[in-house]
Amino acid sequence: MTSLDDLVGECLMIGLKGPTVDDADVRLFRETRAAGLILYRRNFESPRQLLEMLARLEGALGRRLLVATDHEGGRIVMLGRGVTIFPDNLAVGTAGEESFAYKEGLIEARELRRLGVDLNLGPCLDVLTDRYSPNIGIRSYGKDPKLVARYGVARISGMAKGGLSSCPKHFPGKGHSPLDAHLKLPTILSDWDEMHAVHLVPFLEAIAAGVECLMTSHPVYPRLDPSGVPATFSRLIVEDYLRSELGFRGVIVSDDLEMGAVSETCPIGEATVRTAAAGHDLLLVCHTESAQRAAATALVDAYRSGRLPRAGLERAAARVHALRERRTLRAEGGSPAPERDGAPLAMAMATRAVTELTPGREAFVRALNGRVLVIFPRFSELAARITIEPEVCDEAGWIRGAFAPTGVTPQPCIVGIEPSPAEIEDAAAHAATADATVLFLYDAHLYPSNRALLEALQARARRLAVVLLRDPYDAVLLGRDVYGVTAFGWRRCQLDAVVARLAYL
Repeated sequence: MTSLDDLVGECLMIGLKGPTVDDADVRLFRETRAAGLILYRRNFESPRQLLEMLARLEGALGRRLLVATDHEGGRIVMLGRGVTIFPDNLAVGTAGEESFAYKEGLIEARELRRLGVDLNLGPCLDVLTDRYSPNIGIRSYGKDPKLVARYGVARISGMAKGGLSSCPKHFPGKGHSPLDAHLKLPTILSDWDEMHAVHLVPFLEAIAAGVECLMTSHPVYPRLDPSGVPATFSRLIVEDYLRSELGFRGVIVSDDLEMGAVSETCPIGEATVRTAAAGHDLLLVCHTESAQRAAATALVDAYRSGRLPRAGLERAAARVHALRERRTLRAEGGSPAPERDGAPLAMAMATRAVTELTPGREAFVRALNGRVLVIFPRFSELAARITIEPEVCDEAGWIRGAFAPTGVTPQPCIVGIEPSPAEIEDAAAHAATADATVLFLYDAHLYPSNRALLEALQARARRLAVVLLRDPYDAVLLGRDVYGVTAFGWRRCQLDAVVARLAYL
């Protein structure tokens, strides 16, 4: 008979603190019995290092783990080498070709399996609305629930064809969440009718297509569950609705239980017990050893005391075990490397997705015959926290290289992600003497300094084009004579596609 500790461990997925495995890491996995490992940027230096790390950990444990990562594409990429960096989902949805999503899923499956990944925690199936979404935005395929469903299922099918399991998120849908659950606990006031008409549509299609896992979300949905608990703790939403009414038989996965939305509700041990009680199979505690140990201890105590029923634990562990055993090899498909067709596909997506937000391209292109200034954020500042492509970290070099095929030799002006007053004044002064200025704008609706930069340039530039780099919410800030354009993201393929559109290539 399987021990209680082993059954609990089967339902835990935890993270490591760095890119190597030491004795303390091995002890953590042995003592919690955790069967799942989630990979973050902090764990990845190179494909070879990653595979050696996985071999060291599994060799020391004498058992196979379920290895997962967040590989949504666009801005959510944890393993930045050996893979194709695709555009964000909103770009894919805007590109208007469903087969693109299938091919992306197939390519990323082959690439991730070569890196030893079993489970991709994606794609994002949240549907956008006209309500502001601070954390989803370009992670969504769009506002049309049927489009989100088609593109999401196509990508899931591509991953399955390539031998990779997928875990779409965030059930029952939070594309209209007013807060970022990483930081605070959101409340979503949608009722069941609205959820069925819009936000549940992609998840229902994914279930019908046989998806292996689903990840839930942390917001409170008081009109779905009047108890007022976060969806993560809601047995009504998870067990009664998703498992029983919808008949989902796959693995139900929690989002990270160390997020702010959960920690402001209760301590991690209690949160883990309440998440299991709601009907989850796989519980994610992603970042700190103390939280991971507290979660394992609280679960064992809850099952041992009878607060949680052992029969439910056995069913959950069996589902996770079956998912973990679905593939035997740690890595397959040869040495890690991007697929040959990946970069052309990413560029095709990005090119089709470029969208003009305001008129004025013809007048702006004529101004490119004179002196051109390009103002670009110092993305290298973010490289410690977010995967930034090496070419984009060399901001001035990328600008010169991207514009070279157009025959334009611009003057680069690099500013901070949150530009200083001195940087704003310097950029505006240069724009006042340039014939054409291109501003690559980073979330002026969130950062007052970027809004100040935009306003200064709109006041002083002779001819201005603004490229929105992330969510398209900055469009309302553009002046009447400003040419606005976006590719719904800032991956290199998207930036290159925008430059091509700016210069009529």
